Amino acid sequence: MREAGERGHIAPPANFHCRRHTYASLAIRNGASLMAIATNLGHVDTRMVEKHYGHLSKDFIADAIRAAAPKFGFKPNGKVKELAP
Repeated sequence: MREAGERGHIAPPANFHCRRHTYASLAIRNGASLMAIATNLGHVDTRMVEKHYGHLSKDFIADAIRAAAPKFGFKPNGKVKELAP
C-alpha cells in the first residue's frame, strides 16, 4: 500500500483506518446490513455505522420499514404513486 500510494502521489498515504472506511462504505453501497457491518467493525450495535455510513445506503430506513411492515394484501394497480423520501 505504501508503494502504491507513493507511485500514485497519494498524500497522506492510505492507512488501516482508510481501508476500514473503504470497506464499510463499499459494503453498505452493496447492500450489506448495518448490523453485519457493525459486527465486522467490532461495534456492539449499529449506532456508529448509521452515524458515519448510513447516508451511503440508499433509503436504508425506508427499506427496513418496507421489509418489516405488514402488507395487508395490497397489490399495486398503478393508480397509487410511491411517496418520495
